[in-house]
Amino acid sequence: MNLLSTITNQNASVTMSSREIAELCEKQHAHVLRDIRNMLNELYPNLDSLDLKGIFVKKDLLTGLTDEICLPKRETMILVSGYRIDLRAKIIDRLEELESQQTPTAVIPQSYSEALMLAAKLQAEKERNAPKVAFVDHYVDVGTSKSLREVSKILKMPERAMIDCLIRDKFLFRQSGNLLPHQTAHSKGYFTVKTGTAEHGHNFTQTRVTGKGMEFIAARYASELML
Repeated sequence: MNLLSTITNQNASVTMSSREIAELCEKQHAHVLRDIRNMLNELYPNLDSLDLKGIFVKKDLLTGLTDEICLPKRETMILVSGYRIDLRAKIIDRLEELESQQTPTAVIPQSYSEALMLAAKLQAEKERNAPKVAFVDHYVDVGTSKSLREVSKILKMPERAMIDCLIRDKFLFRQSGNLLPHQTAHSKGYFTVKTGTAEHGHNFTQTRVTGKGMEFIAARYASELML
């Protein structure tokens, strides 16, 4: 019998975007954004940064306008409390689905022997990944950034699989055909966004990986993706 107790990370907040709320509630996105702004003004009239509450506002990089707002579970429930019962039910079902998808993040050994086994396992994994992570040091230059394709080649990771992992774990998201960093990943310095005008006159937006971001990707996905 395995006595290791699995602990789910309670701090991993489930969030829903204003676009998903609008889709589930069959409302115009602009109307949902209006409802969210009104709610936040009443809830947090004197709050300087909504990030402190786990609320993230995504801006369109070209226009500067709000593209969508991501709400934690609490604020999502408050928002839809004024909606019809059937619409509230859809949101609650979706929140429960998102919570059920959260993976266990830690195990607590229940005996001294299990603690030794766990320590040995973690040390073995660390040693196994160390050469892969150290490999990155040869390519990381402070102050420089590389494209996602360049990073995948340097780290010897399949590009599509690497991007899928970054989207899955909410470090990147797709918008209007572009891959963009979530606000939390951007604020940690993992990515930078380059904008400009190409030779043919079209505007472009490209997410690039910083040296810090490359080290992070290598450390996080070494055992999963590095060949």
